[in-house]
Parts: sequence; C-alpha cells; structure tokens
Amino acid sequence: MTAADPLVAAPADGGAPPMLRVAGLRKVYGGREVVRDLHFSVRRGECFGILGPNGAGKTTTLRCCLGLTHADGGTVELGGLPVPQAAREARYRVGVVPQFDNLDPDFTVTENLVMFARYFDIPKRVARERVPRLLEFAGLADRAAARIDQLSGGMKRRLTLARALINDPDILFLDEPTTGLDPQARHLIWDGLKRLVAGGKTLILTTHFMDEAERLCNRLCVMDEGSIIAHDTPRGLIETLIEPVVVEVYGEGVAEWAADRARAAVERIEVTGETAFCYMHDPAPLLALTRAEPGLKVLRRAANLEDVFIKLTGRDIRD
Repeated sequence: MTAADPLVAAPADGGAPPMLRVAGLRKVYGGREVVRDLHFSVRRGECFGILGPNGAGKTTTLRCCLGLTHADGGTVELGGLPVPQAAREARYRVGVVPQFDNLDPDFTVTENLVMFARYFDIPKRVARERVPRLLEFAGLADRAAARIDQLSGGMKRRLTLARALINDPDILFLDEPTTGLDPQARHLIWDGLKRLVAGGKTLILTTHFMDEAERLCNRLCVMDEGSIIAHDTPRGLIETLIEPVVVEVYGEGVAEWAADRARAAVERIEVTGETAFCYMHDPAPLLALTRAEPGLKVLRRAANLEDVFIKLTGRDIRD
C-alpha cells in the first residue's frame, strides 16, 4: 500500500465522519481500571490534545486507539475502521511519534526513512523520492548522510517526526513530542505541526507542556485517574473553569502573609513553597495589600491553561 506526497494539503472536511471515535473505552491492569469509560472524537484536520498527570492513562489510551493494547471494553474507530479488528489496516493511515526516540543507530538519516517505509509496503524508489522533501520539512536537508549519533536531541525528534510522515498518514499520534528539548527545538517542531494541521492532517497529541497544548490544540481533554474530567477548546476551558486574573506573590514569609491578610482579598489562593497563587476577577484589593509588604515580589498575569490543569489535577507530584 502506497500513498501520495505527505506534505500536500488535504481537502476540506466536508462533513466527513470523525478520524477517531472512542466510545466507552476501558482498560484494566491488575484489577485497577486505568482507563475508565472514555468518550471522545477527533475531526479531520484538527489537533486534539490529551492532557493529564503521570499515570492518568494517556499512553494506555493511545495504545488502545492504535490497537497495540486490547481494551477491556468500549469501541474504537480509527480512520473509519474498527480497532482492534482492523488495526493493521487502520495503521497504514497513521503516523506515530513515540515518547522516546527509537531511531536505528546503524543507519544514516536517509536510511532510517527508507527502511521505515518498508513497514507500509512502500517501494524503495518511492520512499527515496519522498526523503528530500521530508528532510526539508524537518530542517534536516543538510543531514541526509549523517549517522544518528551525529544528531542533537532536537534533530532526532525532528527526524522521528519526518519518519512518521513517510506513509502520508491521515492521522498523526504524538506522545510528548517535545519532552527534553530546548526552546528553539520546541518551536521548530511546533512550526512543523502547525503546517501539518494547515495541510489537513489530523493530530492527536499528549503533552505535559500546557503552553504547547494552548498553542497547538483546537480542542483537548484533561484526564486524571483514567477518566476525562474536562473537555473543550483551550480558550473555553480557561474562560469557564478558572478565575481570569492570577497574582503570584513570592518571598520569605509569604505563607503567613497569605493566611493572615490575603485571603479576604482573593477568591481562591494556593500556597506552594514560597509562592502564593492568588486567583480573582479584581486584583486591585490584593495589589493594594502587597504594596504594604516591600519584602514580597508580585507578578500579575492572565490565567492560562496551566492554571486550569493545576486546579483540576492538583499540585502534588505524580510518579
């Protein structure tokens, strides 16, 4: 099975069925339900985010959607095909960027792409024709003959993304694609993903970077303990689930200051270490209080998706 050029824009959706439909999905490990009755769908040409702390069930959900893990209940349709019944056929239309790079260190950059194309029965000649444009897309055109150990971490991630496009997938699954990268590398990958969505590709993204989700996702859901606890556009979640203004107050003695003086001036307050996160609609009363405390520092900002995430899932570290 072969496909056309992976970077050519796709036609508009035109009322087509969802590219991914999940209904009642369940998965149990060792008597523990790690995915609980999930329902969501992803339209053609959108980036859909799945957010959640460690252990929330994100990766298990992706594996069930790809047919790599058999669910214990519910249904999955991937590209209109039932999974796991037709998982192999469905995966011909899918690209995957795993959480950790699994490039072959014995091959060059070009060879990694050409060899991977064999999994999709793409002739070597066709694969080699696609390589230059994929490497240009990934910003690796001058690295075609390089070996994997000669690439930086950001280059490896971009090559993994290019490899996921070798079969011209309709749907791209990305499991924390920018973890461990510096800001420059993250922005390069973001630019590439935006181009893919603009070209009609469908993206399913897991990430721990809330700014990444806010920039890239058309819609997203937040998972915790195997369940979806919120589902909307990034802006919709911010506008409906969190106070609009955040004032971060930090410095020595902030916990005592927050407990004794600040609570009456805010709608909600959380103290973590030496920082008090104050949430409200009108910051004026709190800012007046802080002016009388020269030892404290103040940062006023608009609420963002990270604030929503913390409110829904808590500040405790998950391992």
